[in-house]
Amino acid sequence: MSKAKLKKHLLALSKEEIINVVLDLYDARTEAKAYFEFYLTPDCTAELEKLRMHIVHEFFPVRGLSENPSFAKCKKIVTDFAKMQAYPDCVADLMLTVTEQGNKWALTYGYCEGAYETALANSFASAMDFIFRNGLLLHFYERIERMLASAANGWGGDCLREIYQQYR
Repeated sequence: MSKAKLKKHLLALSKEEIINVVLDLYDARTEAKAYFEFYLTPDCTAELEKLRMHIVHEFFPVRGLSENPSFAKCKKIVTDFAKMQAYPDCVADLMLTVTEQGNKWALTYGYCEGAYETALANSFASAMDFIFRNGLLLHFYERIERMLASAANGWGGDCLREIYQQYR
C-alpha cells in the first residue's frame, strides 16, 4: 500500500478510529511501541545507551561467546534508531559502536577475514560517510583515532585506515 492510499484511508476515519488504529499498532508491533515511546519522551541518551548494549551483546554476549556476530542485526538497530528521528550525533555514536565492537571482537578472537572483514569495513565506511555528511568529524575525531590505533597492528587495521583517509 502506498502512503497516498494510506493517507486517503486515514482521512476518511474519525478521530476515535485513528486513535484505535494507532493503539492497535502500538500493541501489535514492538518497533511501533519503541517508536511511540521515543516520540512521546525523546530521550536520545537513554535510548542510545540501551541500543549500545544490544550491539555490545551481539559481539560479546553475557554468557558464552559470539562465534559469528551479525553486522546485519547491528545495522538494523542503527537504522531503526535513525528512523526515530534521533539526533545525528547519537546515530553516529551508535554506528561507531558497531565498528568498535567489531574491531574489538576481531582483536579478541584473532579473526577478521573474508565476509567478516568486508562487513567490518562496510560498517566503518557507512559510519564515516554519515559522520562526514553531518559535519561531525571533529566531534568523533579522537574516538576514531583511538579505535584505529587499537586496530593498527591487528586484524583489518589497514582497511579501516584506508577508509578513514578518504575523509580526513
